[in-house]
Amino acid sequence: MLITIISTIVVLGVLIFVHELGHFLVAKKLGVCVQRFSLGFGPRIVGVKRGDTDYCLSLIPLGGYVKMLGEDPDQEVSDEELERSFSSQSVWKRIAIVFAGPLANMVLALVIFTGIYAFYGIPVLTTEIGAVTEGSPAAKADLRAGDKVLGINGKQLGSWDEMSQAIEEFGDKPLTLDVERGTEHLSLVVTPVVNEVKNIFGEPVKRPLIGVTAAGKVFIKEVNPLAAGYHSLVQSWNLSKLFFLTVVKLIQRVVPLHTLGGPILIAQMAGQQAQEGILNLINFMAFISINLAVLNLLPIPILDGGHLLFFFLEAILGKPVSVRKVEMAQKVGLALLLLLMVVVFYNDIMRLIPGHKPDFMP
Repeated sequence: MLITIISTIVVLGVLIFVHELGHFLVAKKLGVCVQRFSLGFGPRIVGVKRGDTDYCLSLIPLGGYVKMLGEDPDQEVSDEELERSFSSQSVWKRIAIVFAGPLANMVLALVIFTGIYAFYGIPVLTTEIGAVTEGSPAAKADLRAGDKVLGINGKQLGSWDEMSQAIEEFGDKPLTLDVERGTEHLSLVVTPVVNEVKNIFGEPVKRPLIGVTAAGKVFIKEVNPLAAGYHSLVQSWNLSKLFFLTVVKLIQRVVPLHTLGGPILIAQMAGQQAQEGILNLINFMAFISINLAVLNLLPIPILDGGHLLFFFLEAILGKPVSVRKVEMAQKVGLALLLLLMVVVFYNDIMRLIPGHKPDFMP
C-alpha cells in the first residue's frame, strides 16, 4: 500500500508539475505576469512568493494550475499592468502559452523513452513460437512450440512484430519459413487462412493467420542515442494515435465506457509498475504523460484544447469569440468532465469490489 501511495504521488506530481511548468515558462518568456503556480486545487496549504509569483501547494492534489494576470475576463487590470496581462497578448502568444502545457508532457515522454532506449535498450519480442493451434496451417506444416522463425520468403526477421507484418503482407499466399529447431535448420511451407478476428478495440477484422502464438521471450536491442531518439519519436507517435483512436471509439461506442479508469486505477497500475522496478515505473510515467497531453488537446471547453479552439477561431475570424458564448461552452465542457469523473470513479470503485465489474452505461 505504501509503495502504491508513494509511486502515485511521484507519477502524478511529476506529470502535473511538468505540464504547468510548460505554461509557466512560456508565459514568463513572453512577458506575461504569472500570479500563482499551484500544484493542486482549492485552498492554499503552503507556499512561497518570489517576485510576482506565488509558488504553492493546494489542498486537492488532483491537478494544478498557473494563474496569469488578466486570464479571467472579469479581473480588473490597471493601465500600468495591462501590457503584462494574458488577455492583452496577441492571439498567437496566447496559443503558444496554452499549447506549452501539453507540449511539455509530450517532451517529457520523449526524454524518458530516449533515456530508457539509450541506456537500457529496446525490449524486442523474439520470433520463438510458444504454442501451435491444433488443426491450423502451422500445425499442418509441422511447426512446433519452441521453433524460432528466422525468415519468411527469403526475408530475414528480427522480431515477432516483423513476422506478423510479413504474414499480413503476403496475405493467403504460401509462405516459406526458415525455421530453427534446436540445432536443425528447416524450410517449411505454410499457407495462411484468412479468418475474422477482433482488433484491440474489439472490432471484427479479417486477417491472414497461421495459428501460432509467441513464446513471450524478449531480448534487449542496444541502440545509440540518435537511434534511441528516433525510436522514442515513433513510440510517442504510435501511443498518441492509439489514445486518440480510443477516444474516437469511445464516442462511437465501439469501446465500452466500463473500460475507462480514473485516479484509483492509475494508482493501482503505478503501484504494480513500482513493484516490478523503477524502470517500469518511469516507462509508465511516460505512457501516462502522453495520455495527458492528448487528453488536454481535445477540443473540450475547460481543457487546453478548448481554449486553443477559441483562440484559433479568433485568429480566423479576426475577433475574439464573445464572452457569453465562451462561458456557455465552458459550462457544457464542465458538465461533460463532471460526468466523465462520475463514470471513471464508479468504474474504479466497482473494480475494487470482489466479484464485480464496472458496467456503468453499457
